[in-house]
Amino acid sequence: MTEPSRKTADAADPADGPADGDTPDARFAALMAASLDDGSFVKVLLGRYRGADPSLKDLNGVAVRRVSLRGDDQLSFVYRHATRDITRNLPFDQGVAAVSDALRQGFEHAHLLTLEHDTQWSLSRKGRQSLRRGRLVKAAAQADAVSGPAAPANEDAGEARLVAHDRAKRRYIDPARPFLAELGVTDAQGRIVPAMARKWKQINKFVEIFDHALGSSPLAQQSELRVLDFGCGKGYLTFAVHEHLSRALARDAHVIGVELREGLVRQCNDVVRRQGLAGLSFEQGDVRHYAPGAIDIMIALHACDTATDHAIALGIRAGAAIIMCSPCCHKELRPQMRSPAPLQPLLQHGIHMGQEAEMVTDGLRALLLETEGYATQVFEFVSLEHTSKNKMILAVKRERHVARDALLRQIAEIKAFYGVREQCLETLLAPAQCETMQAPG
Repeated sequence: MTEPSRKTADAADPADGPADGDTPDARFAALMAASLDDGSFVKVLLGRYRGADPSLKDLNGVAVRRVSLRGDDQLSFVYRHATRDITRNLPFDQGVAAVSDALRQGFEHAHLLTLEHDTQWSLSRKGRQSLRRGRLVKAAAQADAVSGPAAPANEDAGEARLVAHDRAKRRYIDPARPFLAELGVTDAQGRIVPAMARKWKQINKFVEIFDHALGSSPLAQQSELRVLDFGCGKGYLTFAVHEHLSRALARDAHVIGVELREGLVRQCNDVVRRQGLAGLSFEQGDVRHYAPGAIDIMIALHACDTATDHAIALGIRAGAAIIMCSPCCHKELRPQMRSPAPLQPLLQHGIHMGQEAEMVTDGLRALLLETEGYATQVFEFVSLEHTSKNKMILAVKRERHVARDALLRQIAEIKAFYGVREQCLETLLAPAQCETMQAPG
């Protein structure tokens, strides 16, 4: 790979003052090596690959975690491509060297998480490096250690064990925070209320996904962030996102929860006022008529049927770099869909047709987001044992060229195959409709 030309920014933790001739990428590698030596290492994430290696053109990111193979501690590199994962295990010194090489050969973002610090390295479009290091919230640091992916898919997989599994799972939100007691998630002593255990798991899983998406997005180093949460309900996730951004990441967060039910809006604003949470507010509104200003992150969980399409379209036109949706109630396409001849024996069962309609709906939404320049994933949000509404559509704005015509052909072919005449998001994104949506009022 051709090494890009780089300038250096000394934006590291002042306490770690740079040595003469030192660079942010070298300090990042040194901090990683030090964390492996003292046992505080949790993981490294590499993102935004812009290098010239053709074998990495569809690379979504690299996750590096510590594993034990036949009693020997190593670093497991999981290269996450669009359609496959590739695992490579290396000794500590070679692993640190591999990360150091990656920062010089095409990656534009790296995130080092230890038990005490959160360190982020980035490379700007002009080739300028920056390094930011912050101390984690104490309670979170004590419980820190993220459970990793499945064991590496190679000949040692049966004997591979993630060291992180031996530690307490990381909590992205401190259960002692007073707003959780106000919302009924914890008691006055900061203990999880048993009836809210599933909700607590959902909150932490959502913030974990949110944190990873933020770190791999164009917003990774942006200090001021504007977030809109549609259909926020009682505000569990809205409060959690504000908490994570403003406290754990020390960002200037402006978070708005939008909810149709006036009583819930009033209750949430009362909690905000009692807790003195600057930058957080709740408004009454409907996604079909709400007119926001520019936003960075759009969230819409469990928006019913085509309300999800309206939320996605709003996020796109408002310039959101991250769109997070958990759809439900897929009603629009099922009455339109026909059973193609080869699938008729399968789709004669109502439950199968319902599942097919759900897959087609969310698959088309993902493809339409791709046409608008987003890298999109559809995956299980939390286990079915915790909620039946467990699918997540995550879209992160990317800078790469989008083969829009090819994507539009795929969409047309899918619609023709199933006999779909109209899909709400596609209609909302049509040029004439977009002009109407952007008109004042």
